[in-house]
Amino acid sequence: MKLDSLIDQVVAGLGYELVDIETSPKGRLVRVFIDIERGITVDDCAAVSNQLTRVFEVENVDYDRLEVSSPGLDRPLTKPADYERFVGADVQVRLRMPIGNQRNFVGVLDGLVDGVVRLRTEKGEIAFGYDDVEKARLVPRF
Repeated sequence: MKLDSLIDQVVAGLGYELVDIETSPKGRLVRVFIDIERGITVDDCAAVSNQLTRVFEVENVDYDRLEVSSPGLDRPLTKPADYERFVGADVQVRLRMPIGNQRNFVGVLDGLVDGVVRLRTEKGEIAFGYDDVEKARLVPRF
């Protein structure tokens, strides 16, 4: 079983959402970002870490260090469901290819419909394909 699938299965089985996985070259460090509607606590991270450690042992996953944490206030948007869940939120988006000589956009997320992301910016509404997004994350309001 692929590492991403294994981690997703364990995290979902514990009732959390898998936001992202980062691995260092050669997979020595495995960093897992989890979330849940009420927010993540240290106890949540410990519970997921303990369970993943046991599963990695059983599945013979070779790694040196495992880190489990919340995605933070500037949470990345990593899957289509995120673009529906965070409608109305301030976001920062980086596109793979520029639109009108611009790759980075900041605005209010209007959602994702039929593979098209809609964003309200200071210059008006912009739309681009979900597959054109290189990175997207929430911009916290203070």
